[in-house]
Amino acid sequence: MKRYLTIFFVSTAFWGCLDDEDTPRIEGFAVHGIDLSHYQAKINWDTVASDGIKFAFVKATEGRFHLDKKYCENWQEMKRVGIKRGAYHFFRPSIDAAEQARNFMNIVDMQYGDLPPVLDIEIEEGYSREAIVKGLKTWLAMVELAYSIRPIIYTHYKFYNKYIAGEFDKYPIWIAKYGNKPPRLGSVQWTFWQYGNRGILRGVEGHIDFNVFHGSLEDLEKMLLSGSMLTGDDLGAVHNYLQGYNRVFFFRELNVISKVILGN
Repeated sequence: MKRYLTIFFVSTAFWGCLDDEDTPRIEGFAVHGIDLSHYQAKINWDTVASDGIKFAFVKATEGRFHLDKKYCENWQEMKRVGIKRGAYHFFRPSIDAAEQARNFMNIVDMQYGDLPPVLDIEIEEGYSREAIVKGLKTWLAMVELAYSIRPIIYTHYKFYNKYIAGEFDKYPIWIAKYGNKPPRLGSVQWTFWQYGNRGILRGVEGHIDFNVFHGSLEDLEKMLLSGSMLTGDDLGAVHNYLQGYNRVFFFRELNVISKVILGN
């Protein structure tokens, strides 16, 4: 990930000093995957699937309106070749969280067998910890209710320690920490680890992010979406309930969301 509109020069500084060497495929993990967006313009998914890649996350949306221009193609191709697929939303603290959740839900048609939705949070945009945490909880609550599955949180190690640790321990964590030593998150066990962004993979033109799953393929399959999802009418009701999302007590009126926000 780590690619977004270049007007945010300060926010990109964290990622500006990465090693230029190619990322080797790490050993000691059974389940390998990738993540990508429109920056990886040409993908031969048949070749990728034959090279040991079991899962992939693709960028779907960003902010209030943005749709990744390669999302639809990638989403369909992953299903066709049998790679377990997931979609992520790049979160902007400066934009209303409920509107961002609606953007994702309007675009991403999750189906039985898909990985949980992902919230990608890695920039501050000058907002306080309190404001960022409230926005994340709102997005997560709406999306969890919509898809009937708990979303995954993606972030980098520094951001995790500052904003995520202690606030979102019930959510699966996908952590970006480059190198060959698995990250330590205190008492929380990471679910996915992005260990490099310069991977070389047959079927992909240029570099790609390399990831591993903490567990077996059978464990990964237990995370996949199953059962029924909510209807469009339900989604409209969620949005109406969440118009006052900045007032935490407001969520008590909706049991599913109050459990997410209040930890009841």
